[in-house]
Amino acid sequence: MATKQQSQNAITLKGSAKLVMDYLNFGINSILFQRGIYPPESFKTEEHFGLSILVSTDSKIQQFLQPVLNQMKDWLLEQKIQKMSMVISNVNTKEVMERWDFKLQYEGTGDSNPDSVGNKELTTIQKEIRDVLRQICSTVSFLPLLDCPCAFDLQIYTKPDVDVPQEWSETAPSYIANSQELQLRSFSTSLHKMDTIVSYKADF
Repeated sequence: MATKQQSQNAITLKGSAKLVMDYLNFGINSILFQRGIYPPESFKTEEHFGLSILVSTDSKIQQFLQPVLNQMKDWLLEQKIQKMSMVISNVNTKEVMERWDFKLQYEGTGDSNPDSVGNKELTTIQKEIRDVLRQICSTVSFLPLLDCPCAFDLQIYTKPDVDVPQEWSETAPSYIANSQELQLRSFSTSLHKMDTIVSYKADF
């Protein structure tokens, strides 16, 4: 009976990868809203992880995000990703104003079998993700105001042996002059661990 209960609550590698991608999707959408990158009327409220999350209704953003996240999910299963950075820059000057780093670690046995099973209950994982998403929303209270038109881009750090889609291009890391950083909460599925760090331009 105990074994059956454990198998019902345990998460597979494939399920873990989906949770990580869901977190990135809703985290990115929350950042776009909270940091005022796009107008508030272009977002709608959805319920995820027991939270009301604002998600962009802009078809161009979704067409940009979804292929990236789908590709990342495949690479995640193959343990090819190290981190993803969301870079927010001034549209006019191209100066990087803020960078959100989502750093991945691979836990467990290191087996890339999509049916590999972790040892952590789904409800516990969802609570940890919920706590990080809440913290992302609260960062707006202390991050500097972005008082210029801004755009965002995603940079994915992978192992050298990945097949990169033809329409993607290599780019140099984005650095912020006079930056400060804040480490947010982490979450773990017992198969993947995610650390979230925001770096921002400090006013000296």
